[in-house]
Parts: sequence; C-alpha cells; structure tokens
Amino acid sequence: MIETGLKDKVVIVTGAAAGIGRATAERFVAEGCKVAAWDVNRAPESAGVFQEVNVANAGEVEAAVADVVDRWGSVFVLINNAGILRDAQLVKFKDGEVVSRMTDEAWDAVIGVNLKGVFNCCKFVAVTMSEQQSGKIVNIASASAQIGNIGQVNYAASKGGVISLTKTLAKELAQSNINVNAVAPGFIETPMTEVVADKVRDYLIKQIPLARAGRPQDVANAVVFLASDMASYITGQIISCNGGMYV
Repeated sequence: MIETGLKDKVVIVTGAAAGIGRATAERFVAEGCKVAAWDVNRAPESAGVFQEVNVANAGEVEAAVADVVDRWGSVFVLINNAGILRDAQLVKFKDGEVVSRMTDEAWDAVIGVNLKGVFNCCKFVAVTMSEQQSGKIVNIASASAQIGNIGQVNYAASKGGVISLTKTLAKELAQSNINVNAVAPGFIETPMTEVVADKVRDYLIKQIPLARAGRPQDVANAVVFLASDMASYITGQIISCNGGMYV
C-alpha cells in the first residue's frame, strides 16, 4: 500500500455536502484524516465534522478556520471545492435581436462563491499553515476555464481566476513550505450536472476520448494525491481530470 502521509492530518473541504466535495471528504476520512466538511447545506450524513459556512463571506470563513484550529490545533490541507452555476450567455440573440443578457446577479453570485470564496479560504488558512511551515492547498478549477464553454462566461471566468490564483499563491507561499495546486475536472456526474439536457450530455461525452463522464471519485483521487506526501515536490500545477476532453 502506498503511504500518503495523511493519517491524522487536519483537512478542510469546502462544498462538502455533495458531488466532488462529498467524495473528497469521504476519501480523506478513509485516509484517517480529521475532516472539517464545510457547506451552506447539511448533507443527510456528513463525511467529517460538518460546519455551515458560506465561503463568499469572509467573516464566516475566518470564524470557521478559528473553530477548526481550536478543535484540532492546525490545518494541514485546504480543499477549495465550493462552487455554483448560474449559466447564461452574456448576450443571447435570436433573429438578430437581443433576447436576453446575463444579469449582474448571476455574474456576482458565481464570482463570489467560485473565486472570492477561494480567496477568502486561502487568506485565513495560509496564516495557520505559515506558522507551522507546512501545508497543502488544492483548488478545484474546471476545463471550462481552459477551453471556454458557451453559456458559462461567469463560471469559466471564475475558474480561470482560480487557475491564476493557484499559480500566484504557489510562488508566494513556497517560502512557507506550502504547496498550492489545482485540479481541473471535465464533465463529472454530480448533482450540479444533473440538469444538463440529454442531448447536451450525449454531445459532451462524444468529445471525451475515454467515452464516459467522470465520477466524483475520479477527481477526489487526484485531489488526495496532490495533498499527500507523494506530491511534495509539485506546486503551481493544474492537473486536468477530464478523460482526455482537453489535451
């Protein structure tokens, strides 16, 4: 068995109630970690110790980090997974006429959770990691940020920001022995993607060389690798987990 070095480590997973976040929290629990599972919604059976946290709210994040440190004494791993969709085209035309525009509310909501949420969590957790001179941060980006996706200008922009934030923080925090990386999933079967129409789903899967949608566990495995001792010399990297959709 490969030794990950994660046993008894304190881990925060945001967006842990469902999908990739839940699978990731479960994976860390299986590794013997102490897991703080953050979300705005409580799962029926939470993997780890549940905390209701809106990552877009800096005050809530600061208080939640303090609670984790009070409970367990440190934070060794931060997984920034919380994310939302508010899909719409920037401007939609029909017969040469404008029929709709993306609203400010849809833009602000997605940027607030998907990008500012990562900023908030990193800002407060980095202090604790710096004090202990060790830590791993793994951010969840998206293939949408790498290749673009019609109807997701807000989502793709937020995840593109996550990619740039990841690369910059990897350089800033290296002096504190903190590794910062990201995983960019492709089309993954989660509650968030259940609303995708069948014809769109079929089209997307045809673009995937491995000919299937990903599973949350596929992403969780990549995340745990980056958080483990096996990835101690990897930082500033964006690991694609997309079945070959974007090569």
